[in-house]
Amino acid sequence: MAAAAVPGAGRERRAAAWGWGGRLCSGNILDQLRQGQVTGQGLARGAQITEAFLKERDKQAKWNGIPLLLQKLYVNSQPNSDFSKCQSILKEISPLLSMEAMVFVTEDRKFSQESTFPNTYTFDLFGGVDLLVEILMRPTLTTQKKKQKISDDLTKDCLSILYNTCICTDGVTKRLAERNDFVLFLFTLMTNRKTFLQTATLIEDILGVKKEMIRLEDIPNLATLVSSFDQQQLANFCRILAVTISELDTGSDDKHTLLAKNAQQKKNLGPTRAEINQATLLNIPGFIERLCKLATRKVSESTGTSSFLQELEEWYTWLDNALVLDALMRVANEETEHSSPESSDESGVANTSSRTQLPQSMKIMHEIMYKLEVLYVLCVLLMGRQRNQVHKMIAEFKLIPGLNNLFDKLIWRKHSTSTLVLHGHNQNCDCSPDITLKIQFLRLLQSFSDHHENKYLLLNSQELNELSAISLKANIPEVDAVVNTDRSLVCDGKRGLLTRLLQVMKKEPTESSFRFWQARAVESFLRGATSYADQMFLLKRGLLEHILYCIVDSECKSRDVLQSYFDLLGELMKFNIDAFKRFNKYINTDEKFQVFLSQINSSLVDSNMLVRCITLSLDRFENQSDMKVVHVLSECRLLSYMYQMSNRTTFLFRLINIIHVQTLTQENVSCLNTSLVILMLARRKDKLPGYLNALQKMEYDEKYPGFILNNFHSLLRFWQQHYLHKDKDSTCLENVGMCGSPGGWADIPTFGDRREEAVNGAYPLGPVLLGGNREGMRRNPALSVHSSCLVL
Repeated sequence: MAAAAVPGAGRERRAAAWGWGGRLCSGNILDQLRQGQVTGQGLARGAQITEAFLKERDKQAKWNGIPLLLQKLYVNSQPNSDFSKCQSILKEISPLLSMEAMVFVTEDRKFSQESTFPNTYTFDLFGGVDLLVEILMRPTLTTQKKKQKISDDLTKDCLSILYNTCICTDGVTKRLAERNDFVLFLFTLMTNRKTFLQTATLIEDILGVKKEMIRLEDIPNLATLVSSFDQQQLANFCRILAVTISELDTGSDDKHTLLAKNAQQKKNLGPTRAEINQATLLNIPGFIERLCKLATRKVSESTGTSSFLQELEEWYTWLDNALVLDALMRVANEETEHSSPESSDESGVANTSSRTQLPQSMKIMHEIMYKLEVLYVLCVLLMGRQRNQVHKMIAEFKLIPGLNNLFDKLIWRKHSTSTLVLHGHNQNCDCSPDITLKIQFLRLLQSFSDHHENKYLLLNSQELNELSAISLKANIPEVDAVVNTDRSLVCDGKRGLLTRLLQVMKKEPTESSFRFWQARAVESFLRGATSYADQMFLLKRGLLEHILYCIVDSECKSRDVLQSYFDLLGELMKFNIDAFKRFNKYINTDEKFQVFLSQINSSLVDSNMLVRCITLSLDRFENQSDMKVVHVLSECRLLSYMYQMSNRTTFLFRLINIIHVQTLTQENVSCLNTSLVILMLARRKDKLPGYLNALQKMEYDEKYPGFILNNFHSLLRFWQQHYLHKDKDSTCLENVGMCGSPGGWADIPTFGDRREEAVNGAYPLGPVLLGGNREGMRRNPALSVHSSCLVL
């Protein structure tokens, strides 16, 4: 824009913008530019400044000619201009910015400041970002019938420069994210294979900082767009989808309390934007089937070398992926260096092909990076509102058997000495692609198995027959889900996926971060209606002994790992007298038992699910007359310890004391439910007054009368409001009252309150414990320690 076109008419405005006597004041030019960009008034871009002034100030200000180049770019990018000149100008600008971007991703970002990247800062300051956006969108803004066409190379250069500026200059990405028209326009560029990767990378960066999640249904022709992608493009598109289907993290611990969640639920009565986007994806024909094929594709089936090498060349300018490529090329170089001279072809053909053929390790890593994105999307969809629909589809498309076939060669492959490590990370970092793939795989198994009958697809036909044989031997009905499992959809080969997981789990080093995720995945297989056959299947493979070794003998210190093992142990032992017998055989000395108790008592937030399991199991066993049960009851240290009322009361006291309404989260609310189970079972045996009196005595011993029962009263009031919400199912927990009945095994809820109560439904205990009369609960706001039941 010429100098005379400064926004606003009138000599006063021009004088304010240009300084005394019409000459631009150099001292405050940068401030004027920034203010103009924010307000839209006055000096807003470098094209408004005279060429003479820019030349005069360029060397002293160290602008490297960027403002002058932007002036030329502006002139040559007007309607009906020759865009070929624009591309030559961008070729001059691009190296100045890409050098700084390379520094940004290869050095410590903590010390990165605008002063470190003067070129990208200058480019944005003089209106370069807005100008490139205008150039890219110009064909969509013109009303002419014959629209101006922008070449693929010019589009790629614009996108590349925009991305480099985004990562080096604060605020640029957020400004672009605020322009919904530009964000949606970028998706239209993904139809062109030549500009796909650059566009996808920029979109991912922009969506990552966007305050409000976009609606996928607003993307023009989304279904057609997705169907046009090849498998590589679809995998990269999953990186973008991950941002659009995952709930935004508020980053504040206060936001994760149950009080805050309840308040948020009252505000947001309808589905969230992420849930709407998940539904949109599921409506795209063939989408899930293509994801399953990508997830289970073998390395040998991946796209040919030549196309990938071309993609690598494009990626090299895309610094979000440059870290990965840097590591990949390092692996390739190591393989070349370690190759023997004898392997060379005397004719020289081998030397020529080595420049065009991709090393096997790079092919594997390429496939790992793709599968990471795909597994994440499938995992999120499995935890969403359309979970059953997703389950049905991924079972039909044989995701689980396909992953089973990839387990040894790709997912849990042995590491070579040249294990890939991303720049700035180490081999044990969760950011390593190998490690991240394993964790994502385990998270998928956890989501797939949890409370769903399709979990038996993790077994092969022989293992399903084994479950049937266990039920037959125990003279108990076979689980319907086992009988109804479609054998054509289960794993093939000698071992199913669950058995393979158990094998690597037992070999995992003591301090491995995988232990947590492995235990969670196996535990999810057991969650739901308690199945004796499922438990025995795992017990026969030494799982209980492995868990006890990790808790007692390996001196495990990780709270996360211990919590996952306690939870798994609880599911494995619940109501299973054989499991308690095996426990007593392994914990065969008082010294070992004290170590085990010490681990439990070190953090009841972590171990209370096991305490709940022991309490419920003890109650069941006490009502059985079988001699085997009676023998184990008398011999098992764990059951004998929990049988003593003083020990149960001590647990109850501590469980209530470590939680408060204001600090209840999805993680520790299990302590409240465990304390309620203890009191419910006591009420059934007319022992509730004794427990309440014992708690009152403990209050006086602590010289703080009322602090436990008053806190418990507040917790119960909150519990009513939280669990008896209109969208919660309270019938499930009322079946706790059946836990002493002969046929009550399948009626006992699993209390999935620690991790996924919000996904799988709550298990309210109140109607049983509080007498089942909601109106009566509200009338009397007092806790009576002499009553036969708790009344609010």
